[in-house]
Amino acid sequence: MNVHAAPQSSGYGITVERLNGLVSVYRGDILLAQSADAKVMYETRLPPMIYIPRQDVLIDLSAETDLQTFCPFKGTATYQDVLLPGETLANSVWAYEDALPESKIIQGHIGFASTAYDRMDLGDNRLKTPDDGNISGPLIDWLMRGASDIKTSEEFTKALAEKMLEHGIAIQRLSILVWSLHPLIAGKHYIWEKDKDEISTNVPTYEIHDHPAYINSPLRHVSNGLGGVRQRLNDENPHNSFPIIEDLRAKGATDYVAMPLPFSDGRTNVITLTCDHPDGFTTENLGLVFECSSVIARFYEVFMQRENAQVLLETYVGKRSGARVLGGEIRRGDGDEIDAAIMFCDLRNSTSLEERLGRETYISLLNDFFETVSNIVHENAGEVLKFIGDAVLAVFPAGEDAQSARDNAQKTAVQIVEKLGELRQSGSEIHCDCSIGVAFGRVTYGNVGSRERLDFTVVGQAANIAARLGEYGKTVNHRIVVSADIVPACADAIPLGDVKLHNVSKPVESYALRTAADAVLNG
Repeated sequence: MNVHAAPQSSGYGITVERLNGLVSVYRGDILLAQSADAKVMYETRLPPMIYIPRQDVLIDLSAETDLQTFCPFKGTATYQDVLLPGETLANSVWAYEDALPESKIIQGHIGFASTAYDRMDLGDNRLKTPDDGNISGPLIDWLMRGASDIKTSEEFTKALAEKMLEHGIAIQRLSILVWSLHPLIAGKHYIWEKDKDEISTNVPTYEIHDHPAYINSPLRHVSNGLGGVRQRLNDENPHNSFPIIEDLRAKGATDYVAMPLPFSDGRTNVITLTCDHPDGFTTENLGLVFECSSVIARFYEVFMQRENAQVLLETYVGKRSGARVLGGEIRRGDGDEIDAAIMFCDLRNSTSLEERLGRETYISLLNDFFETVSNIVHENAGEVLKFIGDAVLAVFPAGEDAQSARDNAQKTAVQIVEKLGELRQSGSEIHCDCSIGVAFGRVTYGNVGSRERLDFTVVGQAANIAARLGEYGKTVNHRIVVSADIVPACADAIPLGDVKLHNVSKPVESYALRTAADAVLNG
């Protein structure tokens, strides 16, 4: 019978031992350092590291460089260049000048990068072979097996905190900051607190980068690649590096750490842990989180990529179209035939506006125009499919209620014209006007284009007629012109008769809609 022994399980650990006799470090014939008080650090997952007292370094070092790295057990490492005759070895030595308690014994010692030397004479000392075993338990088991079933980042954050508690990590507060790709939102900040049932989700705008609370926070420090932060909040450490530390201390926190959560695209996100155990975090606690941080980061990266994909699709093709693409309609020809009201809203006098205002001011006005139109479209159950130059193409799907689609389209057109009229009456010299065409009919709603470049749009006679009616309205000084299919929803329409439109084979019975802004028409 074959019996498989259970693998040894051990926690993350750090031990430092003093070496006996002289330890010498050479680069070729140059003696870089020699000491009778060298130390060796054994740290889980890392090769043994030799540290030499600073006074025993025999070559010149530069001032501290800009490079810093962070370890939750040793603190922040500062780097220096090794200065040799005719050669400078950039960032080749480091030191922990304010080492954390677990590693206080190496404070004031220098570590040499493996590229800085080619020989290290340890005398009679023999380094131990690392035997890390396996780190496992509730947290890792969950990350490997159960976490993949979670659908949202909020649920994941809550479950992550609960698993840390189950694993024996005494967290009082857990926060995750992840950056996003969004035209308005800089990222998301999830906060779990032990005495609260719900996750707090903050959605900062890009103004966060100029806000004092962020500028003076560990989140900015870590996000900018300056390393992590570890601060004990007991009586022996009364000084706070950041304002939030005092707030956490007042809530009974005893230890705080902020670590990077790197994404595969190079962005640095942040995880922070606050402890309420009298003795703070143990090395095993933080070592476990440190070991798992890259896996935790991948979960959030998947969540954010999913959100980013949805946001980018909604931003560029609209909410309904974006949902269809995410739902798998990504091939050329994918789409449906639907009944819909189509609205084409064009900025009037755009060429003269650009010449008069200049490009920068014109672009600002164009953005304001697009935002005004888009907001009203969305308020009336429509969707902006695209911006075409200085025009907006919107669709109002009929579904089971064609009358509502007609009503929403004509109501949108009237509200746009009246809103722009109000803005023109506000006294500003910079204003805009529009021409709108609306038609109803059967269209194909889906993907068209080349194999490499697709566009999710509407194709059909109604879309063509809506665009042509808008152009026709400019010639007869009417801001809104609609086809007869829309008229049943209109309370006040002016018959225009059968109108011959460019590239439309048959005349289209059309009507103009009256609005409160028709007193003055700047055609």
